[in-house]
Amino acid sequence: MRRLSRKKALSLVKELDAFPKVSESYVETSASGGTVSLIAFSAMALLAVLEFFVYRDTWMKYEYTVDKDFSSKLRINIDITVAMKCQHVGADILDLAETMITSSGLQYEPVIFELTPQQRLWQRTLHLIQGRLREEHALQEVLYKTLLKGAPTALPPREDASVEPLTACRIHGHVYVNKVAGNLHITVGKPIHHPQGHAHIAAFVSHETYNFSHRIDHLSFGEEIPGIINPLDGTEKITYNNNQMFQYFITVVPTKLNTYKISADTHQFSVTERERVINHAAGSHGVSGIFVKYDTSSLMVTVSEQHMPLWQFLVRLCGIIGGIFSTTGMLHGLVGFCFDVVCCRFKLGVYRPREDVQLHDQANNLNHHRPPLLADEAPQE
Repeated sequence: MRRLSRKKALSLVKELDAFPKVSESYVETSASGGTVSLIAFSAMALLAVLEFFVYRDTWMKYEYTVDKDFSSKLRINIDITVAMKCQHVGADILDLAETMITSSGLQYEPVIFELTPQQRLWQRTLHLIQGRLREEHALQEVLYKTLLKGAPTALPPREDASVEPLTACRIHGHVYVNKVAGNLHITVGKPIHHPQGHAHIAAFVSHETYNFSHRIDHLSFGEEIPGIINPLDGTEKITYNNNQMFQYFITVVPTKLNTYKISADTHQFSVTERERVINHAAGSHGVSGIFVKYDTSSLMVTVSEQHMPLWQFLVRLCGIIGGIFSTTGMLHGLVGFCFDVVCCRFKLGVYRPREDVQLHDQANNLNHHRPPLLADEAPQE
């Protein structure tokens, strides 16, 4: 009777234990468990590192609004080389309101039209980048994020002082125009302004000297940002006809650029090219020269560089760790079950998990080694 009372007391104490005991099978070491743990921790480390690189990366966000700024001026940056002497060509801008913009901001510099090997290599590289930009527009975001102030994007200077005659003219500088449609003329003769419009003094220039082969080293709108490659940069046109007309039709889109390296107001543009020979007898009328017709869009694009917030990175990291723990636990249990089925761990047609088998064996061992009850300890009725 006293032995039974002792057993009841021990069982009651175990039931009242506030700290539940973990089954011995849960802390049992095994080769499969160690392998699964190693794979799980390796996967967690790899995904955590990859997630950290995603957190460090940025992306460009595009927002479109209506451009309500009509009073400000539009800046045009020009760097064009024409295969004619400077005294024979002139550049001016005429906008939609028939307002002639003086070319006081433009400079005429006598140069050599042919490029040196170093300059030709630069131009080929620029053409290669232009081709990739037309095929893969996502590269423009890379240029936005890697802008460096003062980066060399213009044609490099000649490395040697050549003795060749300066038969070409480099027209470069910037002018401010109204934010309306306009036309940039580069044609024969210097421009003059008069009340009825504008004209170019071309009477003293021989027709045989006309040659509008040209190279556009740089043409942009708005604030000039080193590192940005515009659609017409590096364009070169060669003609052997004196009456050649080149036309560029441009649509300008105001753009606000906000990145971690620079914040500026610039403009993007798309361009369509056309060239033809002036022949009045055949009905092809016009004036020989280079004409850049531009028009501004009513929409404004805001390009801002975005970054993943810290709290989102932590949430994603916790999701990775928890998901791997749950997935590996389920896979380990499934593999263990399949292994038990393959090894035919069945008794009497009823499947017993490994933990139940071990507990059953321990109970049998206790009953087998239990000492017999003494006579005086026999239970009394």
